[in-house]
Formats: sequence, C-alpha cells, structure tokens
Amino acid sequence: MKKIYSSFLALTACLALTAQVKFDPEIEPTFVTSEVVVPASPLITQHLFIGTVDMVECNSTYGNPAGAYPAKEWHDFIGFTPDETGNSLGWVTVNHERINTNDNIGDGGGMTSFRVMRDTANDTLIIMDQTLADGRSGKFFAVDFVNTVGETGMNCGGITSTYDGRIWTAEEWFRTSNTSIADRDTSDFTIGTGTANGQMVSNGFPGFDGETMKKYQNVNWMVEVDPREAVAIRKQYNWGRQGFEGGTVLPDNKTVFMGEDGTPGWFTKFVADTPGDFTEGDLFVFKHDANPKWVQIDNTVFDNMLNYKREAVAAGATMFNRVEWVVYSEATGKVYFTATGRDNPGGRWAGESEDGAVHNPNTIARATAQGTHPDSGDYADYYGRVWELDPATDDLRVLIEGGPDLADGTTLGAYPDVHLTNPDGLGLITIDQKTYLLINEDLNGTSYGRVPAEVNNRTCELYMLDLDITNPTYDDLVRIAVVPTGAEITGAMGTPDGKSILLNSQHPSEENTFPYNHSLTVAITGWDQLPASVFERPNASAKEFTIYPNPASRMLYFNGMQDIAIYDASGKRIRVERQVSSIDIIDMESGVYFVRNGEGTTKRLVVQ
Repeated sequence: MKKIYSSFLALTACLALTAQVKFDPEIEPTFVTSEVVVPASPLITQHLFIGTVDMVECNSTYGNPAGAYPAKEWHDFIGFTPDETGNSLGWVTVNHERINTNDNIGDGGGMTSFRVMRDTANDTLIIMDQTLADGRSGKFFAVDFVNTVGETGMNCGGITSTYDGRIWTAEEWFRTSNTSIADRDTSDFTIGTGTANGQMVSNGFPGFDGETMKKYQNVNWMVEVDPREAVAIRKQYNWGRQGFEGGTVLPDNKTVFMGEDGTPGWFTKFVADTPGDFTEGDLFVFKHDANPKWVQIDNTVFDNMLNYKREAVAAGATMFNRVEWVVYSEATGKVYFTATGRDNPGGRWAGESEDGAVHNPNTIARATAQGTHPDSGDYADYYGRVWELDPATDDLRVLIEGGPDLADGTTLGAYPDVHLTNPDGLGLITIDQKTYLLINEDLNGTSYGRVPAEVNNRTCELYMLDLDITNPTYDDLVRIAVVPTGAEITGAMGTPDGKSILLNSQHPSEENTFPYNHSLTVAITGWDQLPASVFERPNASAKEFTIYPNPASRMLYFNGMQDIAIYDASGKRIRVERQVSSIDIIDMESGVYFVRNGEGTTKRLVVQ
C-alpha cells in the first residue's frame, strides 16, 4: 500500500553532503504535491533554470533589438555537451515544447543553452558567464532559429550524440497547415536562400538547396544546434519529416536511431557515409518481419522526405504505439526506446495497417489476450513499455512493460508500491562503472488505474533501473523523483562524471507555490558518493526476516508484508505498523533501535 504524507522534501540549494552517510534513494511520495519531491540528504538539489523568471540573451529577431528577455517555459529535453577544453563541465541545452509567438526569442517552441562548471567545495553546478561569437553576453542564451533555419516547431525530445555531445532538437506535434503554426510569415520556404525565410546558404543541404515547401512543412524535422554559440545549424532534411521525439547517435559517429511520437510511430535508422557528416547517408525504417529488418527509404528524393509516413507504410514498416525517447548504452551495447501507449489506440492505425504496415508482435499478443484486434476500437494500451534493441543482431524485445494493468477506479488502499505508467523520456547515468536507465513518466490520462481513484492529478515519477538486470520487474525500479501537480517529468539525464542527474518539471499547475508553478530544470548531485548497495533490494521470498538498508536514514524495507514493532535502545516500544513492506523513518532520531516482526524475530537497526 502506498503511504501518503506531507511533502516537505522540497528542493533546496544548500544541503550538506556527507559522503559517509549511507542513504536509500527511493522515496515514497504523496500523489498530490505542489513541489518537486526528490531524495533527502545527503544528495544536494538545485534549481538551475526557471521558465519566464530567468532571462535569456537573444539576437535581433524580426527587426526587434537584441537583449535579455524572459525565458520560455515547458522545459522538455535536456542535452549535454562535454567541454573538451577542461575549462568547464560542459553546456546544457533545454527544449521548450509549447508553440507560441514571441517577438524577441522567435515563434514556435525554442531552446535555451547555458554553460556549467563544478563548484569544487561541494560538487554543485555553477552557471557560468559567457560571451558568444555574435556578441551576446550573460548566463542563459536563447538558441537562434529564426535567423538561421527559419523558425522552429514544438521542441520536445532530441538527441545527444554518445560520440561527442552533438545536439539535435526534435520538432514534434505534427503540423498539417500554415494555420497550425505560430508564425507571422507563412510564405513558402526555400532551402538555402540565405534569407530570413530560408536556411542559410553556408548551412545549406547538399541536393536539397533550392527546394521549396509550404511554411508548415519546414517544421517536424530534427534540427542540429550548436550549444556553445546558441544557434541552430541546419534542419536534417534527409532524415524525413516526422513527429519526432527522440534519438541517439552511436559511438561510430555514423549510426543514428530515431523515434516518432505517433500511433503509428516509426522506428528509424540513418547511417552516414562519412563519420560526423550527417548530410549524406542512407535512411531505413524498421520492419520486424523482414530480412534484413531495416528497409531502405530513398532519402535523395525530397518529396519522399516530406512524406515519410507514406514511404514507411509502403515499405510495410512495423507500427509502434508512440515511439518517444531513444538512448544507447555503451555498457550493454543496446539501444533502448519507449513506446508510451495511449488511451484506446485501436483504430488510429487501421488505415496504415490496411495499406501494408504491420503491427509488432507485442501488440498482436496483447490484442489476442484481450480477445480483440489492434485495429479495433476495443484494443487497449494504457501503460506503454520500454523496448530494447540489439543493434548487432537487430533482435528486439520488451525490456519492461508499463503497469501493472489495474482496473479503472482502483483505490488508494489497493495501489501497488511501484507502478510504471506511460514511460516517455529516457536517460542514462553511470555511477562507479554501473549504468542505470532513467525512466520518465508522462501520464496522458488519470483513468484506467494509472493513478488512484481518489486522486485527480497527473502525477509523474522518475525511476532508476540497473541495466545489469537482464529481465527486470517493477520491484527493480527505484523511484528517485516526483514532480508537482499538473507537471510532466522530462529530460532526466546523468552528467558524464556520474555526479548529477538533471531533470525538468514541465508545465506544472499555476496554483503551486513558487517556483513550482513554473517549468524548472533541476540538478540532483551526489550520486557518485552513494555506495552501490543502496540500489539493492532485499529478497522478498527469503524465509528469514530481513530489513534493508541498515544503517538507514529514509526508508526501511522488509522482505514481504510484515506486522512490525520498533523499540528504542531502552526497550520502549515507539511504533507499530500492520502489513507493510516498507516504512518511512525520516522522523526517527539517529541511534540504535530494534525491529520485531509478528513472528517474534528481532533485528538491530541503526538510524543515521
């Protein structure tokens, strides 16, 4: 049973870090919170970047003067580019998903870049002052799309290259007409014209310069940006126009995997002719029942790129239910991506299915178990899943399913301890040579058992999963953060030094207290100071009564449901709990205690 308590673990910037303290990072959050809830000390938390509060430096846009203006909100993707000079840790890039008009930053979504270094006193992050080549000076910089690539769309996910930290932003939310974009200039767009209404000649695209399209067709691409100078470089016209969400560049600096947030959503691969040059190469779409499993799409024909969906269907591509973020782990050699799921997807892909696209085996198996067909309106896929691809063999499997699948109206008292709902963003962090997958939830509904019946809140949580676990279950997920009422948790990623996890709290309720009523970029630092044992779990099937961790400072776990009593060092009983598998001990003073279960077995506990 999930316990509810007051949310007092708000992020603070100056918690003391004590490396000697053992700490279990898992939290048992309240479902309804007006703050970002993260693990308590010894981890240090910071608010790095606050939407509309922090000011971003902008170039002259639409003839308006350059200067500092309030940042956009709806923080989503977080990219990180290491600083190879050693003069800083690197550059952080944050997407802004919502489309709106803005005279100074530019219409559409957008992106903010800032440079960080480590504070040697406590390992927190310091945002550095910079002066860019275009003359802008300050801490936060709006990435210039307007003057380079002709504005941007809704910037959702993106790509951080595992090779060198090269960054692309994904223009999601597929547009179908000029009236659906926030853009003051809707005249046709010509690639490579060198004007304000065309991609600059110096950053043109081989084979596509001079191609003309409707203005709305110049969104829904992957867009490469330079985080060091806060400018867009080029739209990746040879990767196809899609409702992109995420992607990853492999260490060969040639192979790119990408996902589209749609039903159907496609899984795409690009292989460059020359390492590091992504303007020329071959494009493929995944088809699980083909040999080989990647079917080539001719990306030298611009009309094919404008109509990627048409080409994918004609190739008989495999359909997924909302392919979102994609990451590659050097530790496992595997590619991971989320299929977020959605309410009643049946019927949304029936036309593509009729025209030759195919359902993946997981979808077929789920539909069969439900006694229906994926194209039927009765087919349900509310929770989503995380997929794993072996790029060496193209073998694809579900790493972990969302769920457990609960009945609509499930009450708080019947709710499970761990419940993975609509995995969306993915990130990685390597701590002491062990790699963990960071799984971000995006609840796209409050029904179908995704949150308890008593709670009217889109509660989203961040989980950590040890990738050494071959066949993980829900019990292997470690909850490390929860965002406030109305917010989505996005962008979670680990810094290359394994010290910090960065995450976003996106579009929270305006009723929350400051700053949790704004989109936030947050850093949680100190992960490298925690022993690996804090991520382990007790054996729930063990016959002997087990408590874990010990010493403990936050949560105490038992192997299975237990009736327990806690006694202080003098033998005084101070607490009794009935049928619990874990308890919150944050209010207990440091010292020695004794924990006794209903069978009379006693264990010594040290609280720190």
